[in-house]
Amino acid sequence: MRITIFARKCKMLRKNKFSITVALIILVLSLTSSQTFSNTGFTEIPYIDKIAHFGFYFLFMSVIILEHRNSLLNTRQLLLASLVPFGFGSMIELLQSGIDIINRSGEILDLIANIAGVVTALFMWLFIRPYHYRNAT
Repeated sequence: MRITIFARKCKMLRKNKFSITVALIILVLSLTSSQTFSNTGFTEIPYIDKIAHFGFYFLFMSVIILEHRNSLLNTRQLLLASLVPFGFGSMIELLQSGIDIINRSGEILDLIANIAGVVTALFMWLFIRPYHYRNAT
C-alpha cells in the first residue's frame, strides 16, 4: 500500500516537474529580501515589479497548460487549473505582508498583475488551441 502511494507521488512530481520548478523559483524570488534587488539597476525601470509579476505568472500558467495540454479538454478544466497559480500568488502576497524579516510587502497591485498574467496565458491558449488542433488533423 505504501509503495503505491509513493509511486503515485513520484509520478505526480515527474508529470509536474516544470510547473514545480517555476513555482519554486517564484517562491524564492518573492521571499528574498528586497535589498537583494536594489543593487541590480532594474529597480530604476518604472513598474518593473508589476511587469515581473505579470511575466512570472504568465510563465507559470503557460507551463501548467503545456504540461497538461492533453488532459485539459475543456474550458472548465482550464479554469480549474488556473486556480493553482492564482492561489499560489495569493498565498505569497499574504506571506510577504505577514513576514517582517524579508523586508517585502504584499500589495493588491501585485496580485492584480499575477492575475493578469494568468488570464493572458489562458486567453492565448484558448486562441491558439483551435489552430493547434486544426493543423494537427
